[in-house]
Amino acid sequence: MAEMNNQQEHRQGRRSIKKSTRVDMTPMVDLGFLLITFFMLATTMSKPRSMSLIMPREDGDSMSLPAKQALTVILGQHNNIAWYEGMENAPADVHYTTFANNNGIRDVIVRQKEAVMKFYGKNDLMILIKANPEANYKNVVDILDEMAINKIDRYALVDLTREEATYFEK
Repeated sequence: MAEMNNQQEHRQGRRSIKKSTRVDMTPMVDLGFLLITFFMLATTMSKPRSMSLIMPREDGDSMSLPAKQALTVILGQHNNIAWYEGMENAPADVHYTTFANNNGIRDVIVRQKEAVMKFYGKNDLMILIKANPEANYKNVVDILDEMAINKIDRYALVDLTREEATYFEK
């Protein structure tokens, strides 16, 4: 146990000699290790978080969306983006933009989202993201960031068609 030695000697005619105080800290160290062990075992560790992934239907039924409700975004090389309204396109309807702050893809998404909200009364915009083989990984991450920034809940990464691959050829 803890003990404290504080002995004083009294002699007649002389001043008393005081000895140093000694406190035994061994029980406090034991208690410290017990507390550390208790809190290590009693603490819940943070659980890993993951993004939920919604897979396509297994029966092979394709999505059918009205043209006003879908926006197709095609990522090209050198941070270029081609986009058109709907899922199926005509080459005359393809527009080009970049990741610029002004008149970039964010403005296109905001305009399309507002149009869908006005027409359908709820946020049912579906964005189809297609990456050209020349597009870099940073562009894919940037467009996924745009989905989070603009609060787009429905988007999909889709394969590029042969016709869409020619949009960036000069």
